[in-house]
Amino acid sequence: MSPEKLIMMANQIATFFKSQPKADRAERIADHINDFWEPRMRTQLAGHVAQGGAGLDPLVLAAMDHIRAPA
Repeated sequence: MSPEKLIMMANQIATFFKSQPKADRAERIADHINDFWEPRMRTQLAGHVAQGGAGLDPLVLAAMDHIRAPA
């Protein structure tokens, strides 16, 4: 998947959770990504973050601590 599409998708998830009143938004973003993204997508996202995470919403960056690394 192109990095641009991956960034767009991750940011769309963050935008949705910004509308939620809970303080655990980063964890909820991570739960969504863990539940619905295939391992290759999570690996690609982690690689993009390792290179600086350009273009990603700060909530996505905060969620990275809770996103499961593929085995």
